[in-house]
Amino acid sequence: MDFPELKIKDLVAKVPIIQGGMGVGISLSGLSSAVANQGGIGVISAAMIGVDEPDVARNPIQAHIRALKREISKAREMTSGILGVNIMVALTNFTDMVKTSIQEGIDIIFSGAGLPFDLPKYLQEESHTKLVPIVSSARAAKIICKKWLSKFNYLPDGLVVEGPLAGGHLGFKSEQLEDPAYRLENLVLEVVESVKPFEQDAGKSIPVIAAGGIYTGADICRFLRMGASGVQLGTRFVATHECDADMGFKQAFIDSREEDIMVIKSPVGMPGRALRNEFLEDVEQGGRRPFKCPYHCIVTCDYTKSPYCIASALNNAKKGRMHKGFAFAGQTAYRIKELMSVKELIDSLRKEYSEACA
Repeated sequence: MDFPELKIKDLVAKVPIIQGGMGVGISLSGLSSAVANQGGIGVISAAMIGVDEPDVARNPIQAHIRALKREISKAREMTSGILGVNIMVALTNFTDMVKTSIQEGIDIIFSGAGLPFDLPKYLQEESHTKLVPIVSSARAAKIICKKWLSKFNYLPDGLVVEGPLAGGHLGFKSEQLEDPAYRLENLVLEVVESVKPFEQDAGKSIPVIAAGGIYTGADICRFLRMGASGVQLGTRFVATHECDADMGFKQAFIDSREEDIMVIKSPVGMPGRALRNEFLEDVEQGGRRPFKCPYHCIVTCDYTKSPYCIASALNNAKKGRMHKGFAFAGQTAYRIKELMSVKELIDSLRKEYSEACA
């Protein structure tokens, strides 16, 4: 049994897998185009995308816009498949990143880390870009549907439901992470139900995509049987040849053990899931890395109280300098044991899916 297609309006992905957007610089044109070439949806992360531009401190707005345009253009040269950009609502340059993505004709904008209430207002008459919010509850899904309908007469073109086992910043309170009520299985069922009235009234479907801790083809089979139209995987794509991070970053995933997966209190004020290392242990023990805030990247970050600069830490890790930073990772990261190509990964997921769904 082969994968079913994932339809988001007039976009049809042959493989119902969205590669999660991973900043800072983990998923750029290399990874996103490789996933799109295999029939999935490849996603560039806009978070601090211009961090290595020479003028980023002097001219951050232009540096990030230039870098985003370049990555979209490079990805387009490498694939004719479906490409998305992940843009966090909490970014200080959210508006610039959204406008640039739409101008560049990106297929889909995925947007979480806050509720993207105004996203449809950036679309032009001729825009083909689809809008897919990332939510962590049925309540959030309903609020967005209602707000978008009343303000813009527009419904989301899909919804990603991210559960508490995801990597990176999480849309949950720390005590909810272990609470069975917030398991992804429950959230997916609740969101699928919550959008049905909107689908019926509008006569259009709102595909729900399950995300957070999904690892095998059997997992994909399970969530699709529950009513999800597709899945989003981030962590699984890190240890691929095409991932845009340094080999040292990928090796941290391959070497990780279950006890290395930890939840941190991020400087941006949310819990985040990451791989334990010396840098994070030092922070845990009260170590401070004094810094000026060169980036002003996240609205909710109070750099005067933070022990380190998260943008610098993630950028160091991306370059393999793990002693000066850390990697965000999903709960299943420790199960990764080898480096492979995106094609090999998707082929193995297809085989597992086929066996589980037979």
